[in-house]
Order: sequence, then structure tokens, then C-alpha cells
Amino acid sequence: MKNKILVPLLAMAILSSCSDFLGSPRPQGVLDDEQMASPEYVDNLVISAYAIWISAEDINSSFSMWNYDVRSDDAYKGGKGTEDGDVFHALEVSTGIMTTAWNISDMWQRLYNALSRVNTAISSLEKMDAEEYPLKDQRIAEMRFLRGHGHFLLKQLYKKIVFVTDPDLGPDEYNNLSNDTYTNDEGWQLIADDFKYAYDNLPAVQADKGRPTKAAAAAYLAKTYLYKAYRQDDPNSHKVTEINKDDLRQVVAYTESSIMSASGVDLAADFHDNFRPEPEYENGPESVWAMQYSVNDGTTNGNCNWSFGLIVPNIPGVTDGGCDFYKPSQNLVNAFKTDNAGHPYLEDFNREDYEMTGDDADYADPRLFLTVGMPGLPYEFNPKYMMDRTIPWSRSNGLYGYYVTLKHNVDPDSGYLVKGAYWGSPMNHIVLRYADVLLMRAEALIQLDEGGIDEAMSLINQVRNRAKQSMSMISNYEKDYGVKIKIEPYSGTFTKDEALKRLKFERRLELAMESDRFFDLVRWGEAETVLNDYYAAEADNCTIYSSASFTPDKNEYLPIPFSQISASNGHYTQNIGNW
Repeated sequence: MKNKILVPLLAMAILSSCSDFLGSPRPQGVLDDEQMASPEYVDNLVISAYAIWISAEDINSSFSMWNYDVRSDDAYKGGKGTEDGDVFHALEVSTGIMTTAWNISDMWQRLYNALSRVNTAISSLEKMDAEEYPLKDQRIAEMRFLRGHGHFLLKQLYKKIVFVTDPDLGPDEYNNLSNDTYTNDEGWQLIADDFKYAYDNLPAVQADKGRPTKAAAAAYLAKTYLYKAYRQDDPNSHKVTEINKDDLRQVVAYTESSIMSASGVDLAADFHDNFRPEPEYENGPESVWAMQYSVNDGTTNGNCNWSFGLIVPNIPGVTDGGCDFYKPSQNLVNAFKTDNAGHPYLEDFNREDYEMTGDDADYADPRLFLTVGMPGLPYEFNPKYMMDRTIPWSRSNGLYGYYVTLKHNVDPDSGYLVKGAYWGSPMNHIVLRYADVLLMRAEALIQLDEGGIDEAMSLINQVRNRAKQSMSMISNYEKDYGVKIKIEPYSGTFTKDEALKRLKFERRLELAMESDRFFDLVRWGEAETVLNDYYAAEADNCTIYSSASFTPDKNEYLPIPFSQISASNGHYTQNIGNW
């Protein structure tokens, strides 16, 4: 069992109704002032604020955001057909999205429930005496980190959100909060402020792996400033109106290698190490901050990761009930093609589908075979399960293709696949990893254009060089399966535009199927162009896109849920786009 802090069973008992306190027999669970001010009680509030990110996780509204990344060109929704998860089909084709749809309101509610627990903990922590509770500032920093995380996910999804930054608001005050109080830029700054407090008050190393470190706060602070830099403050548009250099300089400042190395952060030796469930690989050097899952820890099925329960393929007699959602797109697979120099094509890469084997086989980046399960290759590197073009690998009988994501699944024979209502595993979900940090820094340096392009290309090459040596699971693929693998770093000098094109492509390859792609396209202001081109290219082979259309200044963000606006007494306004 991992050394971790997520204890959902205890935490849920505390926060759901405050019905228990360490086994106290007091009537109806009423706590007196002395008990509520005790370090034990406050510790349990802190644990509960962590625990909700596990206990409130849901296969249909995953905090990993995979359900909402089906809007990108990386993935098809998958499942049995368009009616299987129809509200997510609406998202993937950018049409028919309803403010009353359950998937619009469910995530909003889950995230604000999580923020409520965080603020409950902060309120109690702030009342503690520092001498009696020496970890006061550090625990507040952890809670403000979690509050920043929750607001960050909300802002990515909905843009026009309510900020709950006062932990002592009463019910009437909560009911009067507005989602129009802050501009877009001011909202990002509020999130940055929470991460800055965390950065200033967290240690470089934590004994409990689930607790964020100074490096985690720095990485999230940098990510917040990177989003903030791409200003979208026109109230009548989601267009990027400015790329702010002061924000970019903050990204550079908080991605310094010295900050990361002090917390032991580095690239994993092999790309695939980040997506393995074995304890010796979890919380490895590249995991800056991760949701902690476990099994065999004394609870039923442990604190398993059920968030990817819908993604498992339906292999008869092996993964019966697997739902086969979130399938890699042909467009993504084609993006991994490389030329004779071992570089991606960057342009026109989708002109022809990737040919895996045969005389005309294309070269491919090795990360393709560590990201996408493909017909003719073993599923999760186990030759007992060879993928082909049959229903076990596509519940839609080919409508969504036959590719399967590898990053979220585990070998069925590994002992790490757990059957509950759906399939789960103890594999952690990495929220921030070091490759992302390197690429964020590279992007900021390129956009600043202040003499840092060479450094930026060196950072991109670090990621590519690591990919080149990531062969532990696929060293036999060329010999046994006829694939051709080739990747090389870039050489020479590049203009800002050339470097930026390579950076954006590298982010797609490195972070594919990790739910960053759609949000990257939105913050770059490229979603309309990229996705409408994608729909047009896909329509001939994937009929679900025949009527797809991305509407700018609308589809970049989800609408504010109808139920929330109705209950706000006029304090909430809808996102633009004529929802």
C-alpha cells in the first residue's frame, strides 16, 4: 500500500453530515467547540478535502477530463454508437449541446462540492493556533493548492465561473455570488494567487505522496500564467486578443530547473514508465503531482481508480463489460508519422493514413506504440491479446475505428485490473508531469522571443530524446511486427514561427490522450480552424462528423448549466454564443 493520505471512508463520514468524530458517542454527532478546534478534527477536514477527488470521481464526469477531451482532434467518443453517451456525442461534433444536459451540470456540481470541502478545511485551519498546530500554514497551503486546482478545471471548462475564495461565507452570501464579478484575466489571477500561496508555504518534499510539493505549486502556477497569458477579455468574444509578456515571464520563472530538482523532479527514463500501475513506477521522478489510488489497503477494492472505467475494451471472457470509450483518432495516429530524418511532417500529415507495416510502411515516433493500441499489435504489450479489426476492439463495429488508448488501461493479466461496477485499477492519475513543465517553459520562451528560442528547442529535444530511448516495451516491434520506428531531435536554428509550430506539435505527441489537447487549442485561439478542418477531413471516413461544425465564440467553452442560472436569483449570466 502506498504512503498516502486519501481516506475516503473516514472523510466522507466527517464531511457528509459531521455525524461522527473519531468514534464519539455524542448524540446526533454534535461537536462542541473544543472538539471542533482540536488538531485531530482539523486533520480530518483536510483529509476529507483530499478524499473527495477520489470518492466523488465518476466515470461519466471524470476529474481527468477525458470525457470533455472528446471535443479535440485526438479522440473519438467511442462506445457502442452515437446514442451511447449521446450528450458526449454532442460535444464531439460541437452541435446539439444543451444547457440542460446532465454532463454540463454534473461536472459543475462535482467541482464546487470539492471546493466546499476545501473551504471548510481552510476555515477551521485559519482559526487554529500556530503553536498548537505547527503545520497550520503548510496545511492551508495544501488546501489553497486544491482550491486552485478546482477553480482551474472549472475555468478551463466554463470560463465564466463563480470564485469561492472566502471560506467563511454564509449561505446567504454564497447565494449572492456572481459569475460576472471578475474579468477573465482577473479570474486567472485569483487562481494564480492560491498557487502562489502554496508555492510560498509548501516544502520541497512531502512524506505523503498525495500532498503537493513546492515544485507542484510552481508547475501549476506556471500553467495558470500560461493560460492567463493568452488574454480572452473581450466580453463578446473568446478570441485571443493579446499574448501578455509579463505573464509569460512568470511561466519562465516558475519552471526553473532548480525548483523542480529540489523536489526530485526529472524526466522518467522511459516515457511508458508514467503509465504503469506497478508500485515501483508510480510517483516516479516525472510525477509532479498525482491523484493517488491503491488496492489491497483494507477497503473493498481499495481506493481504486474508477475514472477510466468506460475506456476498457470489451474482450470476451477477459474484460466483459468494457465499454470502449475515448478512442484515439486516425488524425492523431497520423500525427505520429515521421520522415526519413525522424521528424514529424508538421503539415499535411493527415493527407494519407499511417501505414503500419508492409513495403510502404511509414516511419513512426515510438510514442505512437506506447499511446495507441493498434490492429496487428499486442494490447497492453501482452501478445496473448492481439488486436484486430473485430468487435472486441470496437464496440461500434468500426464506426469509431479499432484503436484503443494504452495510457489509461493496464494489462488484463497483470493483476492490476479490478472488476467492480466497471473496471478499475490502482494506477495513479498524473495531473502534472515534468514533460508538460518543460514544454510550458519552451512555449513561454518562444512566445517571448527575447533570445530564448535556442533554449526552447533544447527543451523540446529533451522530450524527444527521452522518447527515442523509450523502447523497453517495444524493442521487438520492428522485428516481430514489421513497424518502422524513427525519431530524432531537431537541429539548426529556427524562427519564432518555426519553433512555435514544433512546440505545438510536440505538445500533441507527448501529451496525447491526457486531456490537454482541446484546452490547448482554445487557449491558442486555434480551435475553430483546427477542428473544422478535422471535421472535414474525417467526414469521408467517419460519418459521425458529416454534420459537425465548430462555432467560434461559442464552442470554446461549455454553457453555464441551466439549473445553476435558474437557481442563482439573477446573479449568473450565460456564456456568449446564444445558448
